[in-house]
Amino acid sequence: MKVAFIGLGVMGYPMAGHLKKAGHDVTVYNRNSEKAKQWKAEYGGETAPTPAEAAKGQEIVFCCVGRDSDLREVTLGGQGAFQAMAKGGLFVDHTTASASIARELAAEAEKRGFDFVDAPVSGGQAGAVNGKLGIMCGGKEDAYAKAEAVMAPYTKMAKRLGPPGSGQLTKMVNQICIAGIVQGMSEAYSLMRAAGLDIEAVTDVISKGAAQSWQMENRVKTMNAGQYEHGFAVEWMRKDLGIALEEARKQGVSLPITAVVDQFYAEVENLGGKRWDTSSLFVRQEAARKGNKK
Repeated sequence: MKVAFIGLGVMGYPMAGHLKKAGHDVTVYNRNSEKAKQWKAEYGGETAPTPAEAAKGQEIVFCCVGRDSDLREVTLGGQGAFQAMAKGGLFVDHTTASASIARELAAEAEKRGFDFVDAPVSGGQAGAVNGKLGIMCGGKEDAYAKAEAVMAPYTKMAKRLGPPGSGQLTKMVNQICIAGIVQGMSEAYSLMRAAGLDIEAVTDVISKGAAQSWQMENRVKTMNAGQYEHGFAVEWMRKDLGIALEEARKQGVSLPITAVVDQFYAEVENLGGKRWDTSSLFVRQEAARKGNKK
């Protein structure tokens, strides 16, 4: 198919590459044009100077940018993709954004005669590189079916959860769960260290039971080694948790643990960890433990 990909960050770059390797005719746009040139040199395909030029004549346009404001710019801006989307086309947004902007863009797409699917992803950079992402989608059933087939090269699991915005709401749930799990692990492993337990030995036991999680399987060794450059950055997690907390306020739902963990991440940022991965909650926990011993 003729497709475009807007946004070549740590996720979008390999995702667009998977589309090209699958045989699709891919045009890319990135705010930093050098990154787009690098992608073309690696995968082939074409580059475009604006989102509108990238979207022109495409059957599907994929997008993966940073925030609601970035998404609005590349869709509804003067040179945004929505200015050039073909009638009957499809815009698939992989950005983690608010449910409100997903609904807004879906309504605008419908007015202009094309479809919109919000499709945030989970699995981190490794999942994008290895083509093993979980994709949470909102939109019309036929639009989702069209997107699902083309997303397959970078998908481990994809599912339509409901109308526009449902994908973003599901991603909020995903991030809330991760935040609680990582904080729980940070507390548990801090207690292990204080008590002099062998972390690897304990993990070998508890990971075979009800405490097992993706975070335990993939982050214990790096946490124990003080390595925090292996996953989703703290600054982006705070952005996501902020979206979840705002949605919870709208829904009248209390998220006390999420709110506390968000503040703990703020403390990690103050420790210099803005770009550390989310397991760096352990740094804050250990600093607190050592402070308490004084």
